[in-house]
Amino acid sequence: MKVFFQLFGLLFFIAGCSKTKLESPDFKIEFGPVSEQSVFISDTMSIWGGSVVKGEDGLYHMLYARWPKNIGWEWLTYSEIAHAVSESPFGPWEFKDVALPDRGEAYWDGLCTHNPTVHYFNGKYYLYYMGNTGDKKIVSVPGKPKLNWLHRNNQRIGVAVADSPNGPWKRFDQPVLDINHEDESAPDALMTSNPSVCQMADGKILMVYKAVGKQYKLPSGGPVVHMVAIADSPTGPFKKYPKPVFLEEGVRFPAEDPYIWYQEGKYRAIVKYIEHEGKKRNFSLVHYESPDGIDWHKAKDFHISDRIFTWENGRTQQFTHLERPQVYIENGEPVALMCAADTLDEAGVRQCFNVQIPLKITKN
Repeated sequence: MKVFFQLFGLLFFIAGCSKTKLESPDFKIEFGPVSEQSVFISDTMSIWGGSVVKGEDGLYHMLYARWPKNIGWEWLTYSEIAHAVSESPFGPWEFKDVALPDRGEAYWDGLCTHNPTVHYFNGKYYLYYMGNTGDKKIVSVPGKPKLNWLHRNNQRIGVAVADSPNGPWKRFDQPVLDINHEDESAPDALMTSNPSVCQMADGKILMVYKAVGKQYKLPSGGPVVHMVAIADSPTGPFKKYPKPVFLEEGVRFPAEDPYIWYQEGKYRAIVKYIEHEGKKRNFSLVHYESPDGIDWHKAKDFHISDRIFTWENGRTQQFTHLERPQVYIENGEPVALMCAADTLDEAGVRQCFNVQIPLKITKN
């Protein structure tokens, strides 16, 4: 009888542990007040996005995209990934150098590097990004941005590796995640871009990426979706999964710019959400969750912000864009959200910058 009760107690303990393991908390993600020094802006360069990692030197290192402000909205043809440093994840930031410069049209990423996300895995730094090549032609006109379709459709995902966030960064002659060359009907048969990456609970590397297929008329193609890929190593090869994520029924382009991470038993994502009202598109930041990094669903507290935050002086501001979310995590907790933001000046010129937003997370 004693043995029976000992066995029953052991089974009860195991069941309780399994239940605790399965019951991960729900996160409610909110913004704290933003300091005026938490804006990284340039008089001469448009700044878009930014990803932060802490170095062994004790400094915070931001890898971000930039291009000359005087040429307009030409990120697709003239962006380069640059490097800035700060003593705080909330700034102020000081430009240091160009991490991934132009290296020539013969390279797959030779004329444009954009949308970086930087991570520290197992003793090395990994900088994932979009790269492309093409003809460098400027096609935008003031107030009416246009795409250079050659550069757009040459977008691929790369990774550079370094021993320090100061570089030098080793680039590769091939993308880390290419298009599907074998299947013209694949969701990523036209282009791959905008990687988001995290280390999984088992040590593997999870990537969620933007993909465009050839189902619709070229050169734009489509639909625009997000896909999942997993690798044993940060430099690949990545195994692609066939099911798109963050979908909305009947919507060709429902989401963009996810940032993914793993915390307390769930994979979590902050995503730019796109709602369509006729020809008008409304943007917001929202929250998705996943038990395995492959199947994603809307979190219980889905909505985060309609491109709005409050400054420390109490002034609330609505932005035209507040996107490219990148979470900075310290000691296992998300503390800051790096976003690309923009406003229009009195002349109607778009002013683009990075803003660092304190995060408040309630766990239920």
